[in-house]
Amino acid sequence: MTDPVAKLPSELDQLPDRDPEETAEWAASLDAVTKAAGPHRAAYLMRRSLQHAEGAGIALPKLLESDYVNTIPTSAEPEFDGDLEMESRITAWNRWNAAAMVTRGARYGVGGHIATFASAAWLYETGFNHFFRGKEGDGSGDQLYIQGHASPGIYARAFLDGRISEQQLDNFRQESGGDGLPSYPHPRRLPWLWEFPTVSMGLGPLSAIYQARFNRYLTNRSIKDTSNSHVWAFLGDGEMDEPESTAALALAARERLDNLTFVINCNLQRLDGPVRANFRVVQELEGAFRGAGWNVIKTLWGNAWDELFQLDTTGALLRRLREVPDAQFQTYATRDVAYIREHFFGSEPALAELAKLLSDAKIAECFYSSRGGHEARKVYAAYRAAVEHKGAPTVILAQTVKGYTLGKGFESKNANHQMKKLSVDEFKGMRELLGLPIPDSAFEDGLVPYGHPGADSPEVRYLQERRAALGGPAPARRVHAVALPQPEERAFKALYKGSGKQEMATTMAFVRLVKDLMRDKETGRRWVPIVPDEARTFGMESLFPSAGIYSPLGQTYEPVDRDQLMYYKEAKDGQILNEGITEAGAMADFIAAASSYATHGETMIPFYIFYSMFGWQRTGDQMWQLADQLGKGFIVGATAGRTTLTGEGLQHADGHSHLIASTNPASLNYDPAFAYEIAVIVKDGLRRMYGPDAEDVFYYLTVYNEPKQQPAMPDGVEDGIIKGLYRFKEGTPAAADAPRLQLLGSGTAIHWALRAQELLSEDWGVTADVWSATSWGELRRDALASDEALLRGEERVPYVTQALSGAPGPVLAVSDWMRAVPDSISQWVEQDWSSLGTDGFGLSDTREGARRHFGVDAESVTVAALAQLARRGEIPASKVKEAREKYGM
Repeated sequence: MTDPVAKLPSELDQLPDRDPEETAEWAASLDAVTKAAGPHRAAYLMRRSLQHAEGAGIALPKLLESDYVNTIPTSAEPEFDGDLEMESRITAWNRWNAAAMVTRGARYGVGGHIATFASAAWLYETGFNHFFRGKEGDGSGDQLYIQGHASPGIYARAFLDGRISEQQLDNFRQESGGDGLPSYPHPRRLPWLWEFPTVSMGLGPLSAIYQARFNRYLTNRSIKDTSNSHVWAFLGDGEMDEPESTAALALAARERLDNLTFVINCNLQRLDGPVRANFRVVQELEGAFRGAGWNVIKTLWGNAWDELFQLDTTGALLRRLREVPDAQFQTYATRDVAYIREHFFGSEPALAELAKLLSDAKIAECFYSSRGGHEARKVYAAYRAAVEHKGAPTVILAQTVKGYTLGKGFESKNANHQMKKLSVDEFKGMRELLGLPIPDSAFEDGLVPYGHPGADSPEVRYLQERRAALGGPAPARRVHAVALPQPEERAFKALYKGSGKQEMATTMAFVRLVKDLMRDKETGRRWVPIVPDEARTFGMESLFPSAGIYSPLGQTYEPVDRDQLMYYKEAKDGQILNEGITEAGAMADFIAAASSYATHGETMIPFYIFYSMFGWQRTGDQMWQLADQLGKGFIVGATAGRTTLTGEGLQHADGHSHLIASTNPASLNYDPAFAYEIAVIVKDGLRRMYGPDAEDVFYYLTVYNEPKQQPAMPDGVEDGIIKGLYRFKEGTPAAADAPRLQLLGSGTAIHWALRAQELLSEDWGVTADVWSATSWGELRRDALASDEALLRGEERVPYVTQALSGAPGPVLAVSDWMRAVPDSISQWVEQDWSSLGTDGFGLSDTREGARRHFGVDAESVTVAALAQLARRGEIPASKVKEAREKYGM
């Protein structure tokens, strides 16, 4: 017969036991307690022993889950540093105005969300009154990542503070008139208020971690002391299902980011229903964060629960709380007391006895409203513990009721995320609950009124005094416009002169340029090189020993390549952010650095270089976040194009990123062919992003890993490079009446066009001019602006039309991108237009084989050019067939 309690194999079996008899005595004692007092008592004693061991400094693995109770008991709460009655009145006004704003907006069908802020009001108010540092004090203040759906409450508080008018509240989600409020935190639409866009859920928590990390980076590199800045990220428990939300938890713990606090509003509801219908999301999150190395504070129950826990002498209440799933607890908040007595307390005799000691009013208070996240003292205690904790980031799991104070029609209802308004009667009920002095006459026009105690009221004076003591209003975005000096010309000249007979890929040209720019006396230290682990692929290993790789621990080991010239050097003041295999993490780095000019008043110049295929395709949402946050810098898609990666194949072959990038209005997209073009573009980018008239844009460059001889820069081409097109090499006519056409090529495709120019001339007597199309996107942007000017009655000819004006023959565009990229400018080209590109999936092959497969190699360009001329009747059609046969097509 098998022993049901047979010992399972354990890692302890591998460790020596110097006193097996003593070990057996301990096990026997545990068995005795279990037999005499039950397994719950035994478990309690074990946990107490572990707690004592930890306090004594004995190193033991930590438990990942604690009981479903508050981490900080009522007896251990610090003294509340404020006027609780006053803050309650302020919170009541904010609740009212947030709900009123969304309800009034419902007249226009613009929507809005009420329930999220209703559950989280005290989480924000406590922070604003006691913890969130503003930008008018010392340092940069705190960074606040506000939960997107809670924005009405932030607007309501700004209204009370006099920062937003009643008219603006009425223009919530109606921005086109110029005086509206964006639906969610959006720096581009309301740049004086919002710092961080957060409603693309999951990106807020990820960015908050890297922002806290970047704050330390600035300090360790002696750029700015950010030691007084704290990053607060407000999140929903449902939002934590986004993989980005938990992607960097280990990084935050590993780098000991005690300047970071997550506040997770655990109202147990997603957008459609319970977060963990059959499980407990709070316990799951506790385990995930503890396992990652975070300090976890659970703020679950209000003071009303203290009596219940004191009466629970058997542990039955704790056991029941551990087993009730989220969906059932949500149901308790919507059912009568009799239901709770039967289904919660009736589960075992000890609980039933406990319930006999409780009045219906006490049970109703506990299950309908008494949550830790709804009580200022509980929240204050959690925040105080978070900011005082050292050595690890903190997460606060605050339990609330979604839709709290909005009435029974809202509270804990599955549909409350989609519910956009309250009735007048519901508002009157809310008024009574909140104790607000709003008369019935205020509703006579059928609209719910906004409420304000007066600009000189005690509430407003208190609010403003608290903010003044903390360093000014929050949230707030401040831009300190300090232009950076242009770097010395020497770095750019090195690329202007070309590479002579030496071959050099444009990827290497870019890295060489940045390496030289990082030596600049004025601006070199402000460059932030960012790479997701493949620095050697891009030729960046030369930066390792000179710039160093950032690590808050420095280098605690001897690198395996220490005896080599370009060894792997980590340093506390390292300049390079080498993130490991995480494009999302690298982009979060970039966003923090790209907006440092506003967040910290310190302008940084980030460049993020990545495997082209894993940029816009993988992290395009973050590129939009970057644009929303008005970030600046250089994003570089290296090893670009569909056909330049020999042997890598479909999953590495990028022929579409320029098309995706073209959808982002803030992204200036370039596909340079030569090293000198890169120099011109980067130089102009530094002027446009960091000069006296700085623009809120960022640059996207694609560079290639195909070594080529880099020509010297021709005279007078700089303007064309920046605008997106210039004639690189004019064809020499074989005869006065020779057919002629224009070949446009971008990036590495310029070399196919140049070879096709030779073949057309030598084999077919056709003259072709070759143009370098450095930016299809900028050509299109300019053309669209010309069309918009025409609607206003202004005559303006697009640059691409001007540049090609009078150029003889048809136009054939070719690139290593799908045809939709060059085709984006075709309507503004007066000549007959056709294009070649790399549409379809990539494949593993040689460069030559891949290009023949897609029909973009020099021979294919030649045949396509002849076909264009044949269609126009300028050469016999038989020449096209002859060319196909000649080139083996």
